[in-house]
Amino acid sequence: MGPLIPNEIISPEWNHVFAVILGIAFGVVMESSGFSSSRKIMGSFYGYDFTMIRVFMTAGITALVGVLYMDYFGWIDRYDLFIVPTFLGATISGGVLMGLGFLAAGFCPGTSFLAAAIGKVDGMVFILGAFLGILFFGEIFPLISDFYYANSWGPITIEQGLGIPPEWFALVFTLFSVILFNVLSIIR
Repeated sequence: MGPLIPNEIISPEWNHVFAVILGIAFGVVMESSGFSSSRKIMGSFYGYDFTMIRVFMTAGITALVGVLYMDYFGWIDRYDLFIVPTFLGATISGGVLMGLGFLAAGFCPGTSFLAAAIGKVDGMVFILGAFLGILFFGEIFPLISDFYYANSWGPITIEQGLGIPPEWFALVFTLFSVILFNVLSIIR
């Protein structure tokens, strides 16, 4: 992760202050959007509230286009960004388990902390369950490490996997999102 503001402008220590301020602002926006409510989050799955999908797709577009522009202007080198290696079997299995937990509790890990921060017991219980799951995973990891590391694709991005330029992927993703927003506004 690079500094929020170039070191030539302010000292690196101030980047941490700005990161905390941005984190608090992000939490306020998430809470204002209703993301501490498991009912609002589950509305995306049950088809009665698509706020979560709109917010996350907007965040994805902002990050995607932002990184491409920052790379274009030379503020970052996107090839220096860390990309978590993909292990296909473990990724699919983890996604299924995460999805089941999401459906059972009505929270993702981030929104559970948001709910806990405002005093919601279900968010606190979810966090406890997440930590127990992490502990359990750590204990059984030696038994499943061969499966975990199987089917390594390395640090690959979606556009690399599809074999298209990142600018085209950004365009297609943005157009898809705009269409999705309009369809969701018709549904609800």
